[in-house]
Amino acid sequence: MVEGVRTSPRENGGTGAEPAGTSLMQRVAAGDEQAFADLYDVVSGPVWGVVNRVVRNGTLAEEVTQEVLVEVWRTAARFKPGKGSTLAWVLTIAHRRAVDRVRSHQAALDRDDRAGRLDFQRPFDEVAESTIGNLEQQRVRQCLSALTDLQRESVVLAYYNGYTYPEVAEVLKTAPGTVKTRIRDGLIRLRDCLGVGQ
Repeated sequence: MVEGVRTSPRENGGTGAEPAGTSLMQRVAAGDEQAFADLYDVVSGPVWGVVNRVVRNGTLAEEVTQEVLVEVWRTAARFKPGKGSTLAWVLTIAHRRAVDRVRSHQAALDRDDRAGRLDFQRPFDEVAESTIGNLEQQRVRQCLSALTDLQRESVVLAYYNGYTYPEVAEVLKTAPGTVKTRIRDGLIRLRDCLGVGQ
């Protein structure tokens, strides 16, 4: 531990530990690893305390504390002694980083919640689509029943069973021209019944 960093105001001529803290920060800013190790010893406990009060999770508090101390190492040159004490500066970084982590965690929970609600709503959409499909099939069946037997047979063989005109003619033992006429007339009646193109 660095001499004077944890001294009381009375022991340090009424100025507290800050002159030693400022000196320590200046050395850290210059890349002095031993100075950083000494600073770490001084501030890690208070940093963890501030972070833990914000995040309320010991493991997460340890992670954020490490992030804060890495940030202190990287940004030590930004410390301005005239604007506050070393500890206050470090704890401000700690508080900001802890609040950011809580907000980030909450945003992730909100995203998961929204995604969960979307997933929950999908089965309803599938049910609606299935119901609409069933209603459409029912309408087609009703319209097919309005065709003559010969028209219905020709249309079903061609469009539901995938037969070609010559195959339909062969199955129905009818001339291909007659089959084409039946299918054409049947499709016109289906179109009118279903209201297609109206």
